[in-house]
Amino acid sequence: MESVSIRDVSLNFGAVRVLEELNLDVKEGEFLVLLGPSGCGKSTLLNCIAGLLDVSDGQIFIKDRNVTWEQPKDRGIGMVFQSYALYPQMTVEGNLSFGLKNQGMPRPEIKERVDRAAGILQIENLLQRKPAQLSGGQRQRVAIGRALVRDVDVFLFDEPLSNLDAKLRSELRVEIKRLHQTLTNTMIYVTHDQIEALTLADRIAVMKGGVIQQLDEPHTIYNRPRNLFVAGFLGSPSMSFLNGHVEAKGRGFSFRLGDHEVPLAGYVPDAEIKASDGAILGVRPEHVEIVPESAASKSASYPGVVDLEEPMGADSLVWITLGGQTLSARVDGTQRFRPGDKVRLGFNLPMASLFDRQTETRM
Repeated sequence: MESVSIRDVSLNFGAVRVLEELNLDVKEGEFLVLLGPSGCGKSTLLNCIAGLLDVSDGQIFIKDRNVTWEQPKDRGIGMVFQSYALYPQMTVEGNLSFGLKNQGMPRPEIKERVDRAAGILQIENLLQRKPAQLSGGQRQRVAIGRALVRDVDVFLFDEPLSNLDAKLRSELRVEIKRLHQTLTNTMIYVTHDQIEALTLADRIAVMKGGVIQQLDEPHTIYNRPRNLFVAGFLGSPSMSFLNGHVEAKGRGFSFRLGDHEVPLAGYVPDAEIKASDGAILGVRPEHVEIVPESAASKSASYPGVVDLEEPMGADSLVWITLGGQTLSARVDGTQRFRPGDKVRLGFNLPMASLFDRQTETRM
């Protein structure tokens, strides 16, 4: 059963088209992440679902109910914004209960809901404090709690962690995932942070220019990106792209990179591979094997030269020049490579992606 359905939704700001005939179904109890760069339309779509923006065309359904023209308060949604937007003169308890009091809810039920939300978010000892006495992470917990006390079908998160430092983001990311497992409500989460998307989502919708480029599980999007944009946007460090062409080789095909020939026997295609004058081989750093020129290896056979090394603690990123092009390899942090070192490298082709240079789609 779909919890939220977007049907042919378009949104224009004057002559500027922000969303273009967008269709999306969010399953009951699903954690869906809208991911993309600034200006791609992800927050705009969330605001359309929330009723904060009126769509130019199309319809929005929540729990099979057409809410396209309903007010935000009538849609059965709870929203958490990037800014905490807490009332500074009220205590945490006052912030959590304010909306319920305005609805005329009985005091015993208000107390029960506030206590329950505080328990889930582990802020019971903060109920009598005011926002100025809280850390950033605690304030965001209160903001989440304010949505949590409402009896809603869908929670909407608009980049709720972007104002926090890296450590707090990591901690609250875990708390939000636990929250979803506890509540099993449908959650739609907007972010430009790919780490948040990969760790939180049941499915990710990668957006660009108001259009969903790919909608799938995190593992599939990471390992089988549909096009060059998705491949380049997801991954830190990003995928390396090598320009070349595909040529027929006996009964199979090879990717030609300058003087180097990479047989495609192990490649897992999305469509039929054909000879092409313009092709791009995309390989993630963890799928590149690199060894010193003198080391023995059955799979590393292409000669390269180390350009630079980036130590990153547990592992290191090594940039290598191969056939006049540069790519990166992730290696164990105990391995050391210096600029100018001659190495040999190999590719884990079952995990690679081959793109048509003209259409930018995965072969």
